Amino acid sequence: MTNKQYHQGKAAKRQKQASKPVNDGSNEVVLLADIKSLLSQHRASKQAEQTENKTSDGNPAEAFSYSPPERFTDVEVKISELSSTGDGLGLSSTSDHVYVVPFTVPGDLVQAKVINQFAQAHYTLTDFLKVITPAPQRDDSLAQCPYFARCAGCQIQMLPYELQLRHKKSVVEKAYLNFSGLTPNVIPVIGDTIGSPLQYGYRTKLTPHFDGPPGSMTRKAKRGDPSERKGFEEVPPIGFQLKGTRKTIDIEDCPIGTGIVREGMRTERKRIREEIANYTKGATILLRENTLRKPKLQPELEKSDSNFDQADNKDASMEREPSSNTATGPNRAPSKANMNCSPLALSPFIEEKTCITDPRAISTEYIDDFEFRNTAGAFFQNNNSILPKFTDYIRQRIIPGSSQENEKSIKYLIDAYCGSGLFTISLSSLFSSSMGIDIAGASIVSARENAAINKVSNASFMTADASKLFEQVTYPPEKTVVIIDPPRKGCDDAFLQQLLKFAPRRVVYVSCNVHTQARDVGVLVEGVGDCRYEIESLRGIDFFPQTSHVEGVAILARTEVPKAV
Repeated sequence: MTNKQYHQGKAAKRQKQASKPVNDGSNEVVLLADIKSLLSQHRASKQAEQTENKTSDGNPAEAFSYSPPERFTDVEVKISELSSTGDGLGLSSTSDHVYVVPFTVPGDLVQAKVINQFAQAHYTLTDFLKVITPAPQRDDSLAQCPYFARCAGCQIQMLPYELQLRHKKSVVEKAYLNFSGLTPNVIPVIGDTIGSPLQYGYRTKLTPHFDGPPGSMTRKAKRGDPSERKGFEEVPPIGFQLKGTRKTIDIEDCPIGTGIVREGMRTERKRIREEIANYTKGATILLRENTLRKPKLQPELEKSDSNFDQADNKDASMEREPSSNTATGPNRAPSKANMNCSPLALSPFIEEKTCITDPRAISTEYIDDFEFRNTAGAFFQNNNSILPKFTDYIRQRIIPGSSQENEKSIKYLIDAYCGSGLFTISLSSLFSSSMGIDIAGASIVSARENAAINKVSNASFMTADASKLFEQVTYPPEKTVVIIDPPRKGCDDAFLQQLLKFAPRRVVYVSCNVHTQARDVGVLVEGVGDCRYEIESLRGIDFFPQTSHVEGVAILARTEVPKAV
């Protein structure tokens, strides 16, 4: 593997962030929690060792004072564990200081370059240089991207997928241990992470970017006349950030993108090279997959069914799945057939794929038989291959399973961060009435259109601030379930207090940041007044293979509070 470039002598931007509040769910705070945990694990054994190493006169031996090496010096590090951020953690020789080394796995012996030190917090940020002795679980041949170990996008391509899923389960476990404020006895056993059908070729949206001309970000340049800004003298790097820096590296292809998104990336890179003289500042490029289903003609349908009957299981699977995730190497383009047309075996449809680059255009996605249209630049889940599993998992658990609970039937759904209506619409058949609420008016417009497209007549939508949404709700709480899918920062306290005041029978909390989810679930379990919740189940969903990110789903049920005697 090629040696990774380091920070070019610049101080890491993360240095000022070590004092962030412990509940904000940022990478820095999560990393610091893992570092503290690792150090505490070794503290007891170190103290026992010091007790044994008393001098002959009965006095303690002189403690060794550890001094981290100078910045930009090379060190050898044995990796002890993988943090929730996807970085390897290795202890110093005295076990009182931690090296943070990206692109490593437990058991690796690696060479790293010291970049920045946080002596008070007992850790040092490093850049990965090379593996000296690989861990048994490390398999660099699994990495399909030539930019891996440089690009900040993926962290764990060198891990077999089953170990990636096991790691993500531990991420959920540690999130609730470190951030929920709950005692272990009220946290259920975390379920095994639900894997993605596609481990490469799954992302339906990518946003590569390029920076402005040299000097364009200075204060003087920003305050100056835009018409006098200097243009580009050469084509800048177009891609994603170099790990640990704000520098953009040139990336020609991203194998976690779907075939048509990867083709769109090549097309847009070519366009920008040709039109770079028209730019005076940097830009972000939208690449969004768009799907159009067309019915197969009868002869085509009969032919596909016949081919499926004659094919063995392996061939049938490859026919149903886009082959660009495995059949093309990291440096080869997907075939035109796989890129533009996805024939589904045993399906009456042919799916035609296009790549949208205009954020105001409308993109279309299908989840089972549901069709969703959305503004291309707006949020929608970026791994379509796992969405049927994901929505089915929630569908099977959103209504209580016990006969005693079902005596008090739940009839109403509130989707508190509804976006374009994913949950409101896909779960509508379970309820007499569903209501989707979002702060973004454009999302509500899309949600109403999607309800009409899917012929869902029992769903309504309204624009409202999530912190005030229950003021307009008329559903009886005893017969209502609330599903929430907030942004990474989680829910604010005003929303959580309002939710506890409304006291719905059940809550389903979906989150792209399990650390802020754990914090918020802790508030709901603690409760207020006569309303509090118990956690029925917790489980991770792997929307982003090859990365450390995991989606969390928490199912909560309102519990009766014993009355004081």
